[in-house]
Amino acid sequence: MLSADQQRELAQFILKGDISGIPYQTIFRGKYSIPQKSNHPLTEARAGDLYFCLDHRLVTIREQPIELTVKEFEIFSLLILNPKRVFTYEMLMDLVWEEDYTYYSRKAVNNHVSNLRRKLKIAPDLPDYVKSVYGIGYKFEG
Repeated sequence: MLSADQQRELAQFILKGDISGIPYQTIFRGKYSIPQKSNHPLTEARAGDLYFCLDHRLVTIREQPIELTVKEFEIFSLLILNPKRVFTYEMLMDLVWEEDYTYYSRKAVNNHVSNLRRKLKIAPDLPDYVKSVYGIGYKFEG
């Protein structure tokens, strides 16, 4: 198991690369930099029945708006804008809470993600958009 410092260094190493010539812009404050396509006026994502718009702070499923808290929306934004990328608990604490994660437990992240999953699952036939990576963190899969 990696120490907190090793996890932080690994995350910084992974996130510093250039993805397809897209420059990094920080959409979350913290130690980690998240890539965003700068040539699009709106940051949108679609996955089946799910629609996400960062600029309008809007999430809909089957055209039904999903009401999320600020933290739920920020967690979901981070995950959906970086599909399949695994975010550790520590990375989520740094990027979403913008505070030192040593003062919080993983339970805070787990509670918000649990509420987020419940809100996104408006029908039993919908996929689980937020996946757990056991013992590490979470990722988005559409």
